[in-house]
Amino acid sequence: MKGLILSGGKGTRMRPITHTAAKQLLPVANKPILFYGIEAIVDAGIKEIGIIISPETGPAVRTAVGNGDRWGIKIEYILQEEPLGLAHAVKTARPFLKDDTFVMYLGDNLIKDGVAPLVKRFEESHVDAFILLREVSNPSAFGVAHLGSDGRIICLEEKPAKPKSNLALVGVYLFNKNIHTAIDEIKPSKRGELEITDAIQKLIEKNFHVGSHVLQSWWLDTGKKDDMLEANRVVLDEMHDVSMLGAVSEDSKLSGRVHVGKGTVIKGCTIRGPAMIGDNCLIEHSYVGPFTSIGDQTKVSYAELEYCIVRENCQIIDLHGRIEDSLLGANVEITRGQQKPVAYRLMLGDDSKVEVV
Repeated sequence: MKGLILSGGKGTRMRPITHTAAKQLLPVANKPILFYGIEAIVDAGIKEIGIIISPETGPAVRTAVGNGDRWGIKIEYILQEEPLGLAHAVKTARPFLKDDTFVMYLGDNLIKDGVAPLVKRFEESHVDAFILLREVSNPSAFGVAHLGSDGRIICLEEKPAKPKSNLALVGVYLFNKNIHTAIDEIKPSKRGELEITDAIQKLIEKNFHVGSHVLQSWWLDTGKKDDMLEANRVVLDEMHDVSMLGAVSEDSKLSGRVHVGKGTVIKGCTIRGPAMIGDNCLIEHSYVGPFTSIGDQTKVSYAELEYCIVRENCQIIDLHGRIEDSLLGANVEITRGQQKPVAYRLMLGDDSKVEVV
């Protein structure tokens, strides 16, 4: 079995962050989202992974992930020139997949239990396809499955205006070679994309066996800022392997699960976990609240942070106020100016959002 991870797309819902960064490389608990998917597939015993990349963010993904040596696997990169749908991604990856069974994983998704149990169930049940479902409150934003009273799949729809159920397709799919024939027989949807739901529906219509499992544990689709913060919260909340690798002054107070990276110095701070602070940071005379992750090489001085993701190489200095519910990109500088009269002085990129109170 092979793995196929989708790491293309333009990340329009995460702009302006994704103007300069691949959304799959944004950090959750200081680790790129994409790495969680790779590790989930590796934990299932899969040694060959193809990663779908786009022309815009492909180089950054290649640099961050490498050739797979860090996980003891082989990684092959597959260029998808345009984001023309999940089924199109599978079609593009056909030379890599050949006729092997494979698990397809959306690179911006996180699943609590990983994919190993699903791979085992897929192999034991000898089905042609296996999909993972989860009850959601907004099914019209997803592919939706309609099940019969016996639990069998009746039909699948992609982002229906009037969903027949609240069971969304989670971003993990398992297929054998028959999916390729199904994809060859479908046409682009009204969105101009080859939908994987249409391909699976084609399998059902041709009497192939499509299995499913309704997920009870958490699943997170990190497509928007609030989704990222929620993913960060969930992962930090389940974090147990914390280390104190830096230096903490006696006048600092740390409580709860707090990870402090190598070379980091904490002076005169209150830090309440769960929280993660990266390597070579300086955190002084500040408050860091729960569900906050701070990237490497960041300085926080006379400021307060809570429920935030702060990427690497940031400077947050002399604010004397609190930043919360925020996602800060790499190399961000937030400081209090000394000029008079007092005013907000901003330089904002496209699609920026600022809330001032």
